[in-house]
Amino acid sequence: MNPLTRRTLLVGGLGLLCTGALAACSSPAPPATAGASSAGTAITHVHAITRDTVTGGGAGAGTILMATHEGLFRLQDRELTQAGPVVDLMGFTVTPEGRYLASGHPGTGTALPEPVGLIESTDQGETWEVLSRGGESDFHALAAGPNGVLGFDGQLRASSDGRTWNTLEIPSPPAWLAIAPGTGTVLATTEDGVMRSDDDGATWDALETPQLMSLVAWADDTTIVGAGIDGHLLTSRDAGRSWTSSDQPVGEITALGASTTTDGGIEALVVADTTVLRTTDGGNTTEPLM
Repeated sequence: MNPLTRRTLLVGGLGLLCTGALAACSSPAPPATAGASSAGTAITHVHAITRDTVTGGGAGAGTILMATHEGLFRLQDRELTQAGPVVDLMGFTVTPEGRYLASGHPGTGTALPEPVGLIESTDQGETWEVLSRGGESDFHALAAGPNGVLGFDGQLRASSDGRTWNTLEIPSPPAWLAIAPGTGTVLATTEDGVMRSDDDGATWDALETPQLMSLVAWADDTTIVGAGIDGHLLTSRDAGRSWTSSDQPVGEITALGASTTTDGGIEALVVADTTVLRTTDGGNTTEPLM
């Protein structure tokens, strides 16, 4: 199996207990058993990790969000709390205005279609409503930017408003999508390397990178953080023209987020092996968050 394909299949394939550490699991816990973190909810898949820097506290201080098989969780001061209903959030992104967009599958008793299509929350994940493609799309790759939303459900689709969609062509199916917050430049990780688009996904060029990457995240309009398939964290400060690598592998990186800090630095949030980590020096040193 291609290394990127294997890593893509492993994204979120870790288990997490709200009371402590990650542990591998062979099968997900039934959604009906998921409860508040104080009850020790078992998080069996972490699909995405990011900071809400818009509504959650600003650069470097926003609440950390973890989109999981058991729904959305907030991580703050080493404490996990569950937000809203149980929805298997296969795709998750925060828009530049602070709205949460997601896709995936409804949990037991959740009044959403299967699959949910594109859903939106305007109250930080407490409630969700279907914007479009309910019962049609499960976007495993999902990203929002200044010009709209891109999602991949077997087809690459673009929408300026989250309600009407156009189908786009891409040289290779994307495993992950990321959009720069200001310029709207799109990156897609694929089995053939990282693809870049400056026109909202209409056309694509290959981005030269030191190695194949499974995940990428924009910290700002010029800084990209990527997960190399060998476990190293890779950083570009010039929109992908040059790269630096962490001294040692961080681990099996299965979720990745990046943002700027209050002092102008770059923070990366990483789910790797059995831990949730934070780094501000490109992965050379890491701090466990749980």
